[in-house]
Amino acid sequence: MLTIGSLVLGVADMSRAVTFWTAALDYVPRGGLVEDDWTVLVPAAGGTGVQLALGYSESPVQEHPRVHLDLYAADAEDQAAEVRRLLALGAEEVDWDLYPEDPDFVVLADPEGNRFCVIDTTHG
Repeated sequence: MLTIGSLVLGVADMSRAVTFWTAALDYVPRGGLVEDDWTVLVPAAGGTGVQLALGYSESPVQEHPRVHLDLYAADAEDQAAEVRRLLALGAEEVDWDLYPEDPDFVVLADPEGNRFCVIDTTHG
């Protein structure tokens, strides 16, 4: 049986990406290694969680990516607090043209432009 080992994001500036995602997720570089072309991030507390791999890429960011991260918040208040925290870390709000009428998610972009969503898991 297969399991997902890592989600991979393309990045142009490894240092900037590592700085953002380690702070955003409380992750650390696996084995303390940060390479120019490939770095794998894991939960800092040593617990379980999906690894986030950052791979050097020169390809442009997609406006409507086919794959993205969904980050879960406990409720609407937690979602708002996490969005504020992520913006303070360097994320940007995305003017998302595909929002439904009553969305349970907020679309942000990391400092590299990779889109991700912060989800209110209690939204009806």
